[in-house]
Amino acid sequence: MKQSALAGIVLISVFMVNIPVLEQMNQILHILFIFLPFLWALGTLPPPDALFLWAMEQVLEFGLGGSSMSTHLRLLIMFIISTGTAVTSYFIPSTVGVVLFMTGLGFLLSLNLSEMVFGFKHSVTGHRVGTKSKALPNSSEKQFTWKEYLFYSIVLVLALLETGLLHHFAGFSQISKNSPQAIVGYILMILFIILWILKEIQSVYIFGIFRNPIYPKHAQTVTLFLEKQTKLMKIGVVRRILINLVSPFAMIAFLSLDSSLQGLHSVSVSIGFTRAFRMVWQNTENALLETVIVSAVHLLISNTDIWWNRNLDTGIRLLLVGIMRDRLIQFISKLQFAVTVLLASWTEKKRRKSATTLCVLNIVFSPFMLVFIVFSTLLSSPLLPLFTLPLFLVGFPRPIQSWPGVVGTTACVCADTVYYYQMVPSLNTALQSAMAAGSLGLLLPGSHYLGRFQDRLIWIMILECGYTYCCINIKGLELQETSCHTAEARRVDEVFEGAFEQEEYARVCSINEHFGNVLTPCTVLPVKLYSDARNVLSGIIDSHDNLKEFKGDLVKVLVWILLQYCSRRSNVQENVHKTENKGKASLIILPALNTSPETESPEDTDSLNSENLDDWSDDVFGEEPTIKKGKEERDQLKVLPGINLPIPGSVESQRVGKHSAGTVTENSLYQAVALGYPATDKGKQEAMAYIPLMEFSCSHSHLLSLPEEWISNCLPNSKVKEMSSLFPEDWYHFVLRQLECFHSEENASDVVEEIAKDRVLKDFYVHAVMTCYFSLFGVDNMIPSPGHILRVYSGVFPWSLALDWLTEKPELFQLALKAFRYTLKLMIDKVSLGPIEDFKELTNCLEEYESDWYIGLVSDEKWKEAILQEKPYLFSLGYDPNMGVYTGRVLTLQELLIQVGKLNAEAVRGQWANLSWELLYATNDDEERYSIQAHPLLLRNLTVQAADPPLGYPIYSSKPLHIHLF
Repeated sequence: MKQSALAGIVLISVFMVNIPVLEQMNQILHILFIFLPFLWALGTLPPPDALFLWAMEQVLEFGLGGSSMSTHLRLLIMFIISTGTAVTSYFIPSTVGVVLFMTGLGFLLSLNLSEMVFGFKHSVTGHRVGTKSKALPNSSEKQFTWKEYLFYSIVLVLALLETGLLHHFAGFSQISKNSPQAIVGYILMILFIILWILKEIQSVYIFGIFRNPIYPKHAQTVTLFLEKQTKLMKIGVVRRILINLVSPFAMIAFLSLDSSLQGLHSVSVSIGFTRAFRMVWQNTENALLETVIVSAVHLLISNTDIWWNRNLDTGIRLLLVGIMRDRLIQFISKLQFAVTVLLASWTEKKRRKSATTLCVLNIVFSPFMLVFIVFSTLLSSPLLPLFTLPLFLVGFPRPIQSWPGVVGTTACVCADTVYYYQMVPSLNTALQSAMAAGSLGLLLPGSHYLGRFQDRLIWIMILECGYTYCCINIKGLELQETSCHTAEARRVDEVFEGAFEQEEYARVCSINEHFGNVLTPCTVLPVKLYSDARNVLSGIIDSHDNLKEFKGDLVKVLVWILLQYCSRRSNVQENVHKTENKGKASLIILPALNTSPETESPEDTDSLNSENLDDWSDDVFGEEPTIKKGKEERDQLKVLPGINLPIPGSVESQRVGKHSAGTVTENSLYQAVALGYPATDKGKQEAMAYIPLMEFSCSHSHLLSLPEEWISNCLPNSKVKEMSSLFPEDWYHFVLRQLECFHSEENASDVVEEIAKDRVLKDFYVHAVMTCYFSLFGVDNMIPSPGHILRVYSGVFPWSLALDWLTEKPELFQLALKAFRYTLKLMIDKVSLGPIEDFKELTNCLEEYESDWYIGLVSDEKWKEAILQEKPYLFSLGYDPNMGVYTGRVLTLQELLIQVGKLNAEAVRGQWANLSWELLYATNDDEERYSIQAHPLLLRNLTVQAADPPLGYPIYSSKPLHIHLF
């Protein structure tokens, strides 16, 4: 490409020797092309795609009055339409037509047109099929309503009327202190001062330095904070009205009264005023600042012979002021970033010796460093600190997004991603209120914000801004904190605590102690999310009395869960039962508890299954044991050395290869005998329960009948007799009376009494409940150990005669597991909240578990589903092998406060540019390299995490989210 461009210039210069411009260009390019390889090696030469997108963004924002867009396709389409608007305005012959065209198109292009069209189509489609329009299931964005369409239509009509009438009837003259345009300029100055004051009042710090005396000093709860923030919210409403309605119409009046619009067919007028009328709506606050500056310069400089007044019209003046405003803000941010890097290198003890020379050189050659900063500012490219040391380069120009991929399509998804996914809709709503009130400061594309709550870090980037809307990307950083992550997260907590958790007696106007940090606190947001509490269960799960009560409670919970299951099942099948079984008695195969057997099982019921024993080894233990699914997985033995928890009745075994024999120690054999497996003579076996044909004594008992496959027998008759004495009949009758499946029946109370007297149905439940009970505890009727509790809670049942029978019935297996988990939670609640007084309180407790709780494992898929369904509470049991303690984890869904601060955008862009340069150019992909180590001032590690994969590793990244600031 370099050779072809150079050859083209040489050929043109040969054949057109009389054109001095081409000769000068030829000389300049000859010199420039020599440095291209050097610029490429330093990473200053941009790739073609980045250069193209950067150029479009710059032209769209500063030449056409638009904004950088959330996607590359939107950017290309908006660039083409905006360019066509400027070109079309040049050919309109009427001055009134030009003004109306610029005003109308400027307003329309500043709206979120794509989302408006999508919302309109969605609404029309919903009404066409006769259903209410609903948002997409995975969308957290608010849909447009007819009120918003009406509002935009009214604003457009009023803007066109104002522009047309003022331009047609008002007289035009050069601006002076008494001209109509000057009077409007005075009004704009007053508006600007008021809006600036209202904006600064909304944030916790004024100028990022002084503590806002009006902002609440300390708020422990959301309710208390919202009460204290009521005045600020009212001020925010006033500010929003001034920005959305008053300021745009005032600026339109200023532009419509300008005499430059009388000169048609001028390129400068078409470009300048197309941009000006667009900026009024696209970025009202910046447009107001630019208009105030131009108006003030007009009033201060009355000499018409000055170049500013003689050669430039108002539109071009506004364009130049806009470029200077943007570059000045960039220069200040880059200078602040460079100083922070210098201070960081000097204050870090580990790197002070190696960085001392660089710091001294930067001070000595500070003019050259300023040249680099100025050059980087002019190109609007990131200032690149090489390896995040005080050695600065100019990065290549790139779009605001900094990364080439589509926003939100890549993330390092893990189990913790679901927590961010759940909180984003509520966070979106909170951001809407904060942005509308001005709490987050001036909203500009490329701005970055950091939110913090417990172990969660939320990275927010503004992608696009327009009239009453803003487009953002939300990223979630990892929850499993490394040492680097923890060090920077601790500094973030310190910064936020110093701003938001001040004592009431603190000074009225204190100073930000962390002013040098790249993070400046802004506000707190009330967001509906899960708080995470982890407790040590020592003294609860290992208490002999608690474990003894646990066994009795488990039988009751099993009865309640099975009755509830059959009750809900009967509601679904009630019509079928009524039509098929009306007037007929139900025949049920039920194990007879008091009859003599007629047949014996051919199988040896006393044989030990080594496959199941392997799943019940003492050595298989971790913080959260893996649930084995399928027979092949149950055959595998997992051994974690160093953990030896006492589980009564376990057999230690060791496998070597696929067909290796297990080795059993003497002590293990003794434990196996202690299990209570019957030692019978060879060829003899205990009698199994006889299964006759029985029928219910009540015609309504079929409503609570369990599936027939659950009635099959698997236990010896003696074992069933032994355990049937544990069945709580009074609790069984109480739960029956509480069921809702009989409410539709006439004389429901009589029906319940008849069912309660049905011995066949009761024996049916005795058999099912006690078989599940036997499966959960094994043949050993001793008090369970904590290790036993954790294993069964995790879905790893001990070997027993009923285990294979239970595993063949997945539904019943899950119900038994659910009952066990409910009982464990009940045991913990009884210790922390007090004992259960009566059956009614126990029922209420179990109903609360069923409706408001998910009790399971963090690794379960249902855990994620419960979070997405926003279950109020979640509980999980675990074990910490390092501390040797059992732990309980409780997630509680509630509205809590997230602390949000604004990051130095140039610091983020500079560190991302260094990350790209280091990995792509220097090929330094060492995970322990210095440039990604923790640095509290720069938040270096967190910034690297927030980069798009594969260079960064956020665990969540949202698609572009459109926030309505209406």
